[in-house]
Amino acid sequence: MMNSNEPLAFRMRPRTLEEYVGQEHVLGKGKILYRTIKADRLSSIILFGPPGCGKTSLARVISETTKYKFYKINAVTSGVADIKRVVEETKNFMINPAGKSILFIDEIHRFNKLQQDALLPYVENGTVILIGATTENPYFEVNKALISRSMVIKLEPLTTENIFTILKNAITRKDGLGEYNLKIEDETLKKLAIIANGDVRTALNGLEVAVLTTNMDADGYIHITDEIIKNSVQDRKAIFDKNGESHYDNISAFIKSMRGSDPDAVVFYLARALNGGEDPMFLARRIVICASEDVGLANPQALVVANSAMQAVHMVGMPEARIILSEAAIYVALSKKSNASYLAINKALEDVKNKETGEVPMHLRNAPIEDMKDLGYSNGYLYPHDFPGHYVEQQYLPDEMVGTKYYIKDENINL
Repeated sequence: MMNSNEPLAFRMRPRTLEEYVGQEHVLGKGKILYRTIKADRLSSIILFGPPGCGKTSLARVISETTKYKFYKINAVTSGVADIKRVVEETKNFMINPAGKSILFIDEIHRFNKLQQDALLPYVENGTVILIGATTENPYFEVNKALISRSMVIKLEPLTTENIFTILKNAITRKDGLGEYNLKIEDETLKKLAIIANGDVRTALNGLEVAVLTTNMDADGYIHITDEIIKNSVQDRKAIFDKNGESHYDNISAFIKSMRGSDPDAVVFYLARALNGGEDPMFLARRIVICASEDVGLANPQALVVANSAMQAVHMVGMPEARIILSEAAIYVALSKKSNASYLAINKALEDVKNKETGEVPMHLRNAPIEDMKDLGYSNGYLYPHDFPGHYVEQQYLPDEMVGTKYYIKDENINL
């Protein structure tokens, strides 16, 4: 029977691997994670992926199938004392004859260094099998020693088909919504799956709201329409966290699309960033950098356009700033590309840091006091404007660096 006090998303969590939907790349039959869970031979793992992709559900499946004592804590509300309690109970033969336990830590990236260090020795000696779950990239957020002792598994957003399958199960299972007389078309469920954008929790919560807030019609059925679903879930959920990994992935794709001269991809990633709440000035600065680094001397006007756009974004603000950002980003994307300036300064900086580069030639040095000329300052300098074409051949680099080439003109530069 259904427990109406538990949310639908909680009630629909799988209890076995056979009930688990999605993540076939790691949980398909024959895959290593599937085999180790089935054999109850799990070693420490860290699961990372976006919200609603099934991290906690997978931990629940493991808790239902393992012979080991299973503990669950949340990194937001737990600390070193909770870790010690788990370890003490694990080592207590009366409580836990196996002498080993599985510890699931939700949001493990919230543990500070001290808390993660307290956990490390017990993971290392096998007392605790760690299952960590995080929405953040663990390579940035989790102790490297813990990472090296764990299998890191990336879970992907659920596909529309995965979520549709779960929704179909939800409206038929008795512990789901099976006790309601529902009328809902498959196409409506598919639209809900699309709106959820990989997050099954969003889909199930939306379905539950739709059912619980809709009255039964005269025919004895609750009719769930596209309009009801739309009002229950609102806008399509954006897979974007301006403080998380998706922020870095999206901005990387945005920049590389400008560099790669694909205006459609540029606008797409710009829209994702804006929809996710990205700071418009941050985006404007990226466009300025790309205009210099990737367009450069192939079209110097791109830097002027990008800089003007950044100033305009600062003055105007959202929502109109989206138009300015779009114009500048597309302009940079469509411009011819040259990274000659970028390569030149990088190579020069490397030489300055690592080589004996010599002194400024005496004829290039300034002589603000007449007596300094007696010491050789500025002697022999040729003033280019005194020569035809306003150019004259003379040495500019230090003796040690004569012949070094930093700027190499490419085919897109017309200067």
